[in-house]
Amino acid sequence: MARVELENLCKSFGTQEVVRDVDLSIGDGEFMVLVGPSGCGKSTILRMLAGLEEVTAGSILIDGRRVNDLEPARRNLAMVFQNYALYPHMTVFKNLAFPLRMRGEKKSIIRDRVQETAEILGIAELLGRKPRTLSGGQMQRVALGRAIVRKPRVFLFDEPLSNLDAKMRVEMRAEISRLHARLQTTMIYVTHDQEEAMTMGSRIAVLYEGRLQQVAAPMDVYLQPANRFVASFIGSPSMNFFDGQVENGTFQGPGFGLPAPEVGSSPAALGIRPHDIELDDAEGAVIGGVELVEPIGSETHLHCQTGGTSFLVSRSGHFPVARGTRLTLRFPPDKIHFFSPAGERLS
Repeated sequence: MARVELENLCKSFGTQEVVRDVDLSIGDGEFMVLVGPSGCGKSTILRMLAGLEEVTAGSILIDGRRVNDLEPARRNLAMVFQNYALYPHMTVFKNLAFPLRMRGEKKSIIRDRVQETAEILGIAELLGRKPRTLSGGQMQRVALGRAIVRKPRVFLFDEPLSNLDAKMRVEMRAEISRLHARLQTTMIYVTHDQEEAMTMGSRIAVLYEGRLQQVAAPMDVYLQPANRFVASFIGSPSMNFFDGQVENGTFQGPGFGLPAPEVGSSPAALGIRPHDIELDDAEGAVIGGVELVEPIGSETHLHCQTGGTSFLVSRSGHFPVARGTRLTLRFPPDKIHFFSPAGERLS
């Protein structure tokens, strides 16, 4: 296990800056998820950690030791890629054994370590087969095993589930989480899937355009997003936003007014999640016209409109309502978020 620290980490490709002054401390044995849209710099950070990309500026420390110039093999990190990176001509046993053979380990140690790893991952019966005969989930388990067998200080995962179907992704998510609970080794996991981030990480680090936006426990990020980008990116379906104006403690939105923070007179945006909108005819309610109804089994999505602004309302289970219906809606004050024009959180 190891503690990992990034200090003012920067990476540029020519004149393009892709990672900008990232400061992040990852605790010994922690499961940290780096999440953000494509091109936000998360995979580049992982590759710098692994020693596969040079650091432009800043420092990477592992257990307090600066490793910027340390070659990958001497960092004792194991990386799991999205394309499995298995040797097609080798059996599963030989794929698992390969990193140990490269270390010069004794045959008896290799045999015992491979068998132990295969049993942990439930792939012992696959040891004599070659990758082309395996399913995607089985190949991902072999890729995990090749990392585990080395007993590294840190595991690095670069979107390892992106090639799997939805059902297998859910299963492998649980598998990796159980693996972390068993091994208690530091894990750093990169994904663009906010559902993966929310369900797997002990903390998540949200990145956008190379900058760190927020680092916190998943539910803290969900309930108290640091800015409008985080609020829009974390949570499914995405948060609704209404642009308007704050005047004397009131937010005047498109067709409605609600209490707001005392920030003087200023443009602002109100955010509320689709699941938090209630059906209510209380004072200060919002009138929403239903434009589209999407029943998806566990819930019903209502695409509504007010004052020229479209928004989404989610209701649990089956909710029979006709297109064109006008709903009286309530935005609970404790579920509302306000953001400045620059996207900073106001409340």
